[in-house]
Amino acid sequence: MPPNNDGARPAHEARTRVDARGLTFDVHAGGAADGEPVLLLHGFPQHSGEWDLVLPALHAAGLRSYGLDQRGYSPGARPPAVADYAVPELVADAVAVLDALGVEAAHVVGHDWGAIVAWRLAAEHPDRVRTLTAVSVPHPVAFAHAMANDPDQRERSAYVGMFRQPGTAEEVLLGNDAAGLRRIFAGVGADRAERYVEPMLAPGALTAALNWYRALTPAGLAVGPVEVPTTFVWSDGDAAVGRTAAEASAAHVTGDYRFVVLSGVTHWIPDEAPDALAAAVLERIGRP
Repeated sequence: MPPNNDGARPAHEARTRVDARGLTFDVHAGGAADGEPVLLLHGFPQHSGEWDLVLPALHAAGLRSYGLDQRGYSPGARPPAVADYAVPELVADAVAVLDALGVEAAHVVGHDWGAIVAWRLAAEHPDRVRTLTAVSVPHPVAFAHAMANDPDQRERSAYVGMFRQPGTAEEVLLGNDAAGLRRIFAGVGADRAERYVEPMLAPGALTAALNWYRALTPAGLAVGPVEVPTTFVWSDGDAAVGRTAAEASAAHVTGDYRFVVLSGVTHWIPDEAPDALAAAVLERIGRP
């Protein structure tokens, strides 16, 4: 299908539907057609629109961006079984989409759950990842260790248990006109929050997004060391990820590593601090 302009996004960005692994993914492409490719992986419960405020700086630097609406978020990529949302499936999607786009290797940027996919993609397919910028969520082994051993991180991650309960999570988040879902985005601003909430109101959309949590097993977090040049961006106002897990990521990267801490910013770094995030991405890529 030819690209279609999406009125909710910048004029320089266009949506393409990409067929991969028997599913159809929405991919939002922008920037210089011949620029170095950047694959952007969003988190829960968002979509590739979370990168809108970051993209102008990347495009100004001559980069080509591909924002992927991942499995469960693209309406054409919403399989029914919980097992279909296991981390290896999510990583395989990213590889298949790169293949379909004709991209041999990309700079990869992932936020929240997108960071988990990005970490594993970089660890298992280093030939497909030029550089990695992980945002908010640390290396999965560091995160799992903190959840098991750090009381502060266990408290921060307590919500995961509720998200894994079929029906209960949907009721809590969607009840009272989705008040619970809107509360997740406190601090982002009402207009941007609504851009994320509205797609989750479609039948089956929130359940598909929550299935990422429900399909997660210890094996899903068993990610090897990352050898590609890596930056991890964390914010000290993140209610979901504490400093113990964040600082532990360094031990799981064998390539060049940078740890960037943003002060006074919550979990929603691409929304709240897009300029600082773009600067970190461009520094990692090696662009001024």
